[in-house]
Amino acid sequence: QVQLVESGGGLVQTGDSLRLSCAASGRAASSYVMGWFRQAPGKEREFVAAIRGSSGDTDYDFDVKGRFTISRDNAKNMLYLQMNSLIPEDTAVYYCASRHYYTDTIPRLYENYDTWGQGTQVTVSS
Repeated sequence: QVQLVESGGGLVQTGDSLRLSCAASGRAASSYVMGWFRQAPGKEREFVAAIRGSSGDTDYDFDVKGRFTISRDNAKNMLYLQMNSLIPEDTAVYYCASRHYYTDTIPRLYENYDTWGQGTQVTVSS
């Protein structure tokens, strides 16, 4: 089976930090790429960050680069997103995603990921 379960969302103030976690099981625990996407009301789901399972190479959306850090613990089958210096524009439902098919690059389109978690709400008040 494939399962991704996010946690760690909540209501915080501008400048606060949150760490999102994604527990992977089954096939999702052996993925080529895992990433985080977010979707705000009325907007399309957008790429946040991703990490390759083998090399550990990462990619970040320009708006979060320098503030967010993606990491994974393959031994524990966990994916993390450390979010610092949060701003109201970060408010969204955050989704954990996994790609099980080989790729030479880190995809930025959600269509290129095949497994998704249920999402966790992050709200940043001003």
